[in-house]
Amino acid sequence: MEKQEINTPKRPRKLLDQVRDVMRLKHYAYRTEVTYSDWIKRFILFHDKRHPRQMGEPEVEAFLTWLAVDKKVSKSTQNQAFNALIFLYRDVLKSPLEGRINAVRSRKKQRLPVVMSKAETQRVLKAMNGSTQLMAKLLYGSGIRLMECIRLRVKDIDFEINEIRVRSGKGDKDRLVPLPESIKPALNMHLERVQLIHEKDLADGHGAVYLPHALKRKYPNAAKEWIWQYVFPSTRLSRDPRTGEIRRHHMDPSSLDRAIKRAVKLAGINKRISSHTFRHSFATHLLQTGTDIRTIQSLLGHNDVSTTMIYTHVLRQGAQGVKSPLDQL
Repeated sequence: MEKQEINTPKRPRKLLDQVRDVMRLKHYAYRTEVTYSDWIKRFILFHDKRHPRQMGEPEVEAFLTWLAVDKKVSKSTQNQAFNALIFLYRDVLKSPLEGRINAVRSRKKQRLPVVMSKAETQRVLKAMNGSTQLMAKLLYGSGIRLMECIRLRVKDIDFEINEIRVRSGKGDKDRLVPLPESIKPALNMHLERVQLIHEKDLADGHGAVYLPHALKRKYPNAAKEWIWQYVFPSTRLSRDPRTGEIRRHHMDPSSLDRAIKRAVKLAGINKRISSHTFRHSFATHLLQTGTDIRTIQSLLGHNDVSTTMIYTHVLRQGAQGVKSPLDQL
């Protein structure tokens, strides 16, 4: 007598799994996937684990207000949380938020960027070495952002015309920035070492690198080609959290952050300096040497020149602007 198969209904996927499914279908960046999932989880926990289908605009408004009033988050952080919830209701639950969200909004704080002098920049760079020193020199010499530097690929650097092509920067825009002449010998030597690592990975049956989905479909063999490899690869192979593939990803940004922190301490500089300070210093020092604001806007990849104008305010401080009345006595 044959056994009859019992068809048990499949359990529906958990909400956060559905969120990840939709984000991967839409090719969202992994960092965005992690961030949005975290905000959605916090939203659910804030409302005593109620399912978002049982909630709507009033609950979203209450959560955003709590972030602004109780947690005192920045405007950008509150906007990030709001965008995560908009995505949840629009793309996952298929029930877009229709009503007006009248949450208390976080205020955007107007702060001048921290900038190093040329002498301070030189001291910090001298206190660094190896790959992290090379990366810091690119941040300062080209004005690129930390993640733009870490995601550079071999083909993005043109040694012949001293140019770096930043691909899919903030706002998913490409732009061109200068490759400092002084960095070329060290960068060439660095790439020779990276190529040896890549060749060994290939010999060991690995050597593929992450490619955006469209490129992976169009060029199925490109992932193992030298020109697509990261300029600053990780020191070890890792498993892709989405596909499970073993690959050598780019360096973790925290490695550079730690190296800068150590260098600032060694240089004896009493300023709060991060990787972004090198970009601020790049723009300010260009202004000091007479580079026009529109050119700097283009190099930094700012949408609006008013964003770039913040560096003119930095220049007007202290010795670059008004003379102290005490010095006029």
